[in-house]
Amino acid sequence: MPIESLWDEELRAGKKALRTLPGALLLGSTGARLWADYLDSKPGFSGRFDFIHKVNIPLLFTITNNLVNSYEPCRTEWFPSHLAMEYAGSRLSLSERKFITWNDCAVSCQTWTNLSGEDLVLKLETYNSSFSLRYGDSLQGGFPIKHYSFDIAGAIVVSDPNLLEEVRLKPGESKELIVCAAFGIEGLDDRDMLNKRAAGYARSEKSADDIVETHRKEYQTWFDKAPTFESSDALLNRTWKYRWFLLRHNLSDPKYGHLAYPLFYEGRSHKKSKEPFGNGGWEFSKLINLSVPLHLMDARWYHDPTYCEGALQNMRAGVDEDGMFCCLTVDTIMHSFANFSCWAAYKLYLVHQNREVITELLPSLKQQISSWKRIHGNNNDQLMIEHKHTRTGKEYQPSYWYFHQYPKNPKDPSTYTHLKRVDRAVYHYLNTLGVAKLCELCGDSDAPLYIKLAEEIKQDIVGKMWDEATAYFYDLHYQTDELALVKNIVGIYPGWAEMIDDRFNGMIEHLFNDQEFHTSCPFPSVSADCPAYSKEGGWMGHFVKGRNGCVWDGPTWPYTNSIALDALAKESKRRNHEFDSQFAHYFREYSFLHFMQRDLNHPGLVEHYNSETGEPLSDEQEYNHSYYIDLLISHVAGLSVEQDRLILDPLDVGLDSFCLDRIKVAGWNLRITYRKPGARAHSENIDIGEGYRLFINDQLKFCSNTLCRTELHFSELSFE
Repeated sequence: MPIESLWDEELRAGKKALRTLPGALLLGSTGARLWADYLDSKPGFSGRFDFIHKVNIPLLFTITNNLVNSYEPCRTEWFPSHLAMEYAGSRLSLSERKFITWNDCAVSCQTWTNLSGEDLVLKLETYNSSFSLRYGDSLQGGFPIKHYSFDIAGAIVVSDPNLLEEVRLKPGESKELIVCAAFGIEGLDDRDMLNKRAAGYARSEKSADDIVETHRKEYQTWFDKAPTFESSDALLNRTWKYRWFLLRHNLSDPKYGHLAYPLFYEGRSHKKSKEPFGNGGWEFSKLINLSVPLHLMDARWYHDPTYCEGALQNMRAGVDEDGMFCCLTVDTIMHSFANFSCWAAYKLYLVHQNREVITELLPSLKQQISSWKRIHGNNNDQLMIEHKHTRTGKEYQPSYWYFHQYPKNPKDPSTYTHLKRVDRAVYHYLNTLGVAKLCELCGDSDAPLYIKLAEEIKQDIVGKMWDEATAYFYDLHYQTDELALVKNIVGIYPGWAEMIDDRFNGMIEHLFNDQEFHTSCPFPSVSADCPAYSKEGGWMGHFVKGRNGCVWDGPTWPYTNSIALDALAKESKRRNHEFDSQFAHYFREYSFLHFMQRDLNHPGLVEHYNSETGEPLSDEQEYNHSYYIDLLISHVAGLSVEQDRLILDPLDVGLDSFCLDRIKVAGWNLRITYRKPGARAHSENIDIGEGYRLFINDQLKFCSNTLCRTELHFSELSFE
């Protein structure tokens, strides 16, 4: 495969660094267990490094020299697969490319040139005495980790054994060095195996160019199982590729403890603490059950369902004493967030139709419904009560404090009220409906019970949470059912769940109101006319969680943007495509959040943004807590998969042409293309005929002159 076609070249980004630590360089490649929170501008791997979870190792290895103390300023080029660094001073020059492989090897390919008039002395350096055991021409050791049940074993191999003592370069002399450190779990991963793994890079006798090229191709193979999308809009094209990189970057496979199966992390960066060998503060590098369904919505379109199914299997095996899916580290079953994992599991099944796995998972999915009712239910209706304002993942939403007139100190539990939440109720409805449909598919006799329950939940949501006067859905006081008249963004979730009809027209229009959700960086987490609205996330003038803390009283989150856009698209379709142009606008604005300063050459998604300026408010780069790929497939290309049919119903977002290819559904290969009559195709390399077309196994199965809706029942599909 020519290098030009790799994801690498599409997403290369010059310097990528943390906003809060400008000298902290980012690394795109990640291993099954090992990754870099950030890199210093030094040769090798100096910075903050993690293994399975946040462990903050400050140094894996570096190369010291006797001529310069600093490698800044240097030029860096970030690629998804590796980082390139160039330093040129008056005394020496250094060219380095480094990466982390999927099997947890930190590889550095360096070329040193002595530009001075004296010897350049190079020497390998590791963290204190962590690698003090000489094993032939390599080093062995590791890192004891106090706050988890595992210790880290490692082996370091160098291309020139003299580097363990010193390598001298005469004036004008150049030398290429390869250093590799392989890591595993102490007591589980054999040191000889780690040594052999590291030697496979450092002693391969391949040039640095060949090593890097081989790695880039290996890195690309993961993306070869992803669908492709190209269109006449460069913004959508680039965001599509970046979203697939987000999944790969956050992919993990600890094979240990409660994380025995593969999964996607919510992120790799550290919130708050970066103290060496400390794990203080929140970390995203674990299973967070709130984000699992968001991962599933996008990753279900990947050709291999292992990663999606793995997350569900981890949660099934790691339920708490109440039987609920929870956040998990390898050692700890933590708290449970509200989520729609059962519904996402059903959507996953529709694409891959893995009956064996879903049959195995079904009892645990059913358990979620009964556990939610027991822990969060009440005797008066089917709505769910949220007792902790953090547990729907939207802490400090103003509706919790509505009945206390938004006090100055929201941290006092006596000042906020438990609520029947719209988001948790809608999740409960979708989960129940998803379980009902999976029961039908698996021949489970409980299907009618869940269908009945889902209808009861729906009727309570539309009957109690809707306010006709303001045309919006609201949270309720947990005892009196009084409306908390705060327009949280979750008030449009019933449209996302497709439980509304013409009686509820006016709900989605709140997104277009300049005084409510149509801010310069849409959509704020609460309407701008709320007394507690704060575009930058403080609370009534105070940063109660610090400058970058999560406060859902105004900032914009990709998390809810994905659901809001899903709701908008579904409402547009329900109302004869009335809102296609609005969806097009907001979808592009959501896409721009994926690029620093809206520059397509600098991809980077963070947790939340100032809803007026679009300024990133957090510094968790490559943050994986939303979905986008599914929106593009379902609403731009128009493909939905049901139990017995394919539905095509695209929104007109103003594209002249597009081609969605390599989609796999129920064992078939799908390709959807569109070219507006009279328009040129977006690429001369792709043959796209005029109109809207669907190909299944390379056979044309549907063609229309314009974007339109159609259904293709599985029973009616035949192939030559």
